[in-house]
Amino acid sequence: MTLLRIATRQSPLALWQTEHVADLLRRQHPDLQIELVPLSTRGDEILDRSLATIGGKGLFLKELEEAMLDGRADIAVHSMKDVPMALDAPFAIGAILRRADPFDALVSVHFQRIDALPEGARVGTSSLRRQAQLRARRPDLHIGDLRGNVNTRLRKLDEGQFDAIVLACAGLDRLGMHERIRQRLTAPDFLPAVAQGAIGIEIAADRADLKSLLQGLHDADTALCVGAERAMNLRLHGSCQVPIAGYCTLDDDSLHLTGLVGRAEDGHCIRAHAFGSARDPQALGDRVAADLLARGAGALLGI
Repeated sequence: MTLLRIATRQSPLALWQTEHVADLLRRQHPDLQIELVPLSTRGDEILDRSLATIGGKGLFLKELEEAMLDGRADIAVHSMKDVPMALDAPFAIGAILRRADPFDALVSVHFQRIDALPEGARVGTSSLRRQAQLRARRPDLHIGDLRGNVNTRLRKLDEGQFDAIVLACAGLDRLGMHERIRQRLTAPDFLPAVAQGAIGIEIAADRADLKSLLQGLHDADTALCVGAERAMNLRLHGSCQVPIAGYCTLDDDSLHLTGLVGRAEDGHCIRAHAFGSARDPQALGDRVAADLLARGAGALLGI
C-alpha cells in the first residue's frame, strides 16, 4: 500500500486525533502517503437534541463507514467511547492506541471544585452518565444539556450560560487546553465513560493488510482494559441512552474493573467491581455486569 485515506469527523478534536494517527503511521512507514477525508456526521449536525433522543453515538460513525464501503477511505479514526459495543459485520477495530487520561474534568471560570459550586449552580453536560453522578454528589445542581464541539462548549461557559461544565480531560489535553481543567473527576468517586481516552481505528474486517499496517500502533494493555469495559457494557445493552460508566486498570496479569449504572433524573447509582485475569477480559466484564444486574441495575436500564 502506498496511499492510505483516513476518514474523520471535522471537529477540531477529531482532526487532532486523526492527524496524530497519521503522524504515527508516517514515522513507522516513511514511504506511505496519507490523505485525510474529513466528513460531517449526523451526530455533529444535530446539536439541538441530546444523543439519547436522536439515536446514540453510532451517529458519529455511519458516514465514515459509508466512505470505507464506497472506496473513498481505507480506515476511520474514532474516540473509542463513541464506538458502539457491537460493530456491523463488515467492520472491525484494527488497532487501539495507548489510552490518554480517561477521566472527566470540571471546567469553570470561577469555581475550583464541584463542592465549591454554590447551591443551585448551573452545570452543562448532555451525558446521562455525567448527570447521574453529578446528581448523586450534588442533588441541588441545575444540570442543562450542552452539546457541540469542545470550543463551542467552552464558549457557552465563558458567556455565562453555565457556572461549570464537564468535559473529558483527554480532549482538553489534546487541544492544548489543559489549563482549563479545574478538577479531575477521578475514580472511584467519579467513573468515566467506557473506553474514554482511547483512540480506535476502524477497518473493514476482511482487510488483513490494514491490520498488519496498524499493528505498530496497537497498545495491548489498553486493549485489555477497554475490552473488559466494553464487554460489561455489551452485557448491559449499554448506549448513550442509559447512564453506564466503567473503568478498568491492569496490574501485572490482573485486571480490576469497576462499573456503574445510574439514573440521571435523581442520581441513584449502583456500583460493582471485580478482579480477573488479563487473559480473559470479556469474562471479567460479564461478571461485573451480572453483579450490577443482581444489585438491581436492570430496573434502571429497563431490561
